[in-house]
Amino acid sequence: MLVVFCAAVSSWAAEPAALKSTLEDQTSVEVTVYNSNLGLVKEVRKMQVPAGRGELRFMDVASAIQPVTVRVRSVNQPEAFSVLEQNYEYDLMSPAKLLDKFVGKKIKLIEWKEFQDRKDTVEATLLSNNNGEIYQVGNEIYLGHPGIRVLPEIPENLIAKPTLMWLYDNQGRPEQELEVSYLTGNINWNADYVLVLNKEDNGLDLSGWVTVDNQSGAAYKNAKLKLIAGTIHRAESPQLRNRYAEEYEMTAKVASANGFQEQGFFEYHIYDLQRPTTIKESQTKQIELLQASGAKAQKEMLVYGVQKWFARRYEEQIPEQPVKVYVKFKNSQENQLGMPLPAGVVRVYKKDSQDKLQLIGEDRIKHTPKDEEVKLEIGEAFDVVAERKQTDYREITSGVHESEWEVTLRNHKTEPVTVSLIEPLYGNWLVISNSHPFEKVDAFTIRFNVNVPKDGEVKVTYRVRVGL
Repeated sequence: MLVVFCAAVSSWAAEPAALKSTLEDQTSVEVTVYNSNLGLVKEVRKMQVPAGRGELRFMDVASAIQPVTVRVRSVNQPEAFSVLEQNYEYDLMSPAKLLDKFVGKKIKLIEWKEFQDRKDTVEATLLSNNNGEIYQVGNEIYLGHPGIRVLPEIPENLIAKPTLMWLYDNQGRPEQELEVSYLTGNINWNADYVLVLNKEDNGLDLSGWVTVDNQSGAAYKNAKLKLIAGTIHRAESPQLRNRYAEEYEMTAKVASANGFQEQGFFEYHIYDLQRPTTIKESQTKQIELLQASGAKAQKEMLVYGVQKWFARRYEEQIPEQPVKVYVKFKNSQENQLGMPLPAGVVRVYKKDSQDKLQLIGEDRIKHTPKDEEVKLEIGEAFDVVAERKQTDYREITSGVHESEWEVTLRNHKTEPVTVSLIEPLYGNWLVISNSHPFEKVDAFTIRFNVNVPKDGEVKVTYRVRVGL
């Protein structure tokens, strides 16, 4: 028995300590950020890994890592290295957790005696750390203590930062170059745009910025950054929840050769930064996406009707309707644009009489491919007024209604304007009479484009039948 015991002790003593890998081993890192609070981290580390089986602590990973997504491979010896088991250690040390580990044990309490200018050190047994600390000092019980707590050591099962623990098998040389990739939450990006409208409201300059918000719990130094725009579908699984987080020859010219290059990828778009960048932990970083100038634009004033109005009698006055102002432009190469625009907020500015830029409105756009139209709601016209009233109504049958309308447009500006009336009809509709020409926008919408002179008024009348 003594021989067996000694052999076991010898075996335990000979067991190698766990290897540790930190950011000092890192040779490259690539971060792909999705605009759905998700990131893909891929890093390469060079290290010495003894042959055979052992334990490797892979440290300095994102605290919002999704452990089930970790993938490890050897770049230089792919057939020789494998990971047999993986544990994810996320029980991070804190004052409360450290004290929990020493319940029933002796620690030191150091109290500073200010008036005596000395420190008193006492040895105490921590009896409880549940809703307050309870100590035994000698034969007395203390409910709390003013002294500084001094612990003799850090417990082995508490760690300072999240760590991947691997049981590896290395059948090759010790020199290993390991590529590790994983998904992490709490990292996101979004796009913001600044649009400057010209004096005539028919041209614009557009600049775009991306904002990367890194709350993933890790820093990425000199990283190759890629952004993916698009909506990816993800399977919902409790295993993927974060357990510890509080839950100018491009079409649109990039800022420089060191800016983003865009390319299609599957059904999405990748924006690849052409230079390395450092993304610090708990940092918001802005990077220029595009610059374009001289694009053509068009301003519109629109008044929208409501479909239900055409199926009832209105004896009361319909409230004054807002005249909404829009700016639209085509995202095409012919229009000095054409880069697929990620979803984001567009803030629209225009110079005043003193040549100072003033904000005139903002709107959110969705992901916009090239050659598609962008339409921004800017606000409501101040000096253009629209009033609507029903001048006649007949219920021909229970499902067929006929009504006559008068829409008055008044322009108090010093120049003429064009106001468009958008009327949403339904059923087998028929315009019986109309004072102004209209166009059929789609199967259930008509549009009147009305020129209103400066300081003038125009009345648009029409009679329409809707229903089955």
